[in-house]
Amino acid sequence: MSDQNVRNAGFTPSGITGGSLASSLMSHEARASGGGVPSGGPTSTLQQMGARGTTHSSGYTSSGISGGSRASDTMSKEATAHGGGVPRGGTTSTVQSISMGGKGGRR
Repeated sequence: MSDQNVRNAGFTPSGITGGSLASSLMSHEARASGGGVPSGGPTSTLQQMGARGTTHSSGYTSSGISGGSRASDTMSKEATAHGGGVPRGGTTSTVQSISMGGKGGRR
């Protein structure tokens, strides 16, 4: 289900769907970073997973983050960089929310 939720949000094998949550997220992230979407951010991470269909195998599952996975590693690094907590709107929280069907990912 997590891969389908990511595609439903507009992150697809053919790119980001216009007018979707994905395009809104990309626009917001580009404005916040001065015009480009940073590598490793929510948009690029989700688009990579949407294009490949690897959301679940990366550890972002519909029941939470899998221990020992790429998602778990990303979450740990992000928490360390932010003093012990994963920030709201960061890569981990955004990717996990959409993979679980939140933020418009479920239909």
